[in-house]
Amino acid sequence: MPRGTGSKSVKDVDGIEPVDHEGDAAARAKLLASDKRYYRIGEVSRLTGVKAHVLRYWETEFRWMAPPKSRSKQRLYRKRDIEFVWLLKRLLWDERYTIAGARQRIQELGVEDALALLDQPPGTSATKSEVEAAVQAASSEKWVSFRAALDEMQSELTMLRGVLQEGS
Repeated sequence: MPRGTGSKSVKDVDGIEPVDHEGDAAARAKLLASDKRYYRIGEVSRLTGVKAHVLRYWETEFRWMAPPKSRSKQRLYRKRDIEFVWLLKRLLWDERYTIAGARQRIQELGVEDALALLDQPPGTSATKSEVEAAVQAASSEKWVSFRAALDEMQSELTMLRGVLQEGS
């Protein structure tokens, strides 16, 4: 179909796509389950619903969002960078912070605690202690799964060692 024809999505006055919280949650779950390490700017744009030029602008405004670049100078976003995009999207578009206000909020909470806001329902403004409690709960869950993965690797390595010793 040629460009400019067909159905268009509904846009806000500023040309911003309406925020789809359910879609963002599903995309975040898919991202976290993925083994992929790096994503190009177009993939991040499709995943988050934030246009590429906006992502580039946010990089200039927020020092916490600085994806490394490949030899061909393409941005390579990591999962944490993409999570940060969702955080900015929430602060700027949902909670209507200004760029300076979002920067200040992130500085007040700290990047890790600010990222924990993504695990809370939209429209809830958490205090620092509430965010810290959520981060602690999430990190303990992550530690349990990390520990299980380490235990599994250890048993596999032990098995491999046994196989190698039998072959000698």
